[in-house]
Amino acid sequence: MTGVMAMSGSPDEARAHLDQWAAGLTAKAEKYESVARRTGDLRLSATSVSDLVTVTVRADGSVTGLEFGPKARTVPMPELATLILDTMRRAQAGIAGRVGEVLADELGDDDPQTRELMLADLRGRFPDPGAEPPEPESGDEDAAQDDEPW
Repeated sequence: MTGVMAMSGSPDEARAHLDQWAAGLTAKAEKYESVARRTGDLRLSATSVSDLVTVTVRADGSVTGLEFGPKARTVPMPELATLILDTMRRAQAGIAGRVGEVLADELGDDDPQTRELMLADLRGRFPDPGAEPPEPESGDEDAAQDDEPW
């Protein structure tokens, strides 16, 4: 047995087990703090094929930068808006990969279930814009057809 349940024997052995357990928790917390710091510093950019728009996003998907090329003024506003959103989605599509790299660097093989849950959430929130949309799960047909909240 490991952890607190393995405390049998002398009080000194119990204290040693608790100290070892606490040290392991502290080390894990430090790794996750480093992950949070590094992902907080991540910035991903994408540029439209026509070089009209460059969008930069953070690991949470929020836009931190928007730049227009010199010919952006010549594009009709609805087309420019679509181009901005498409470029933003392309930048966001790289988030899961980059966060995955940080997790691998910081955690190694530790905590694979947590890592996969985090990455699955990011892939769901920021899918590859060229990928096929996922099929609705059974029972979700009504939700897929009705975008209204009421």
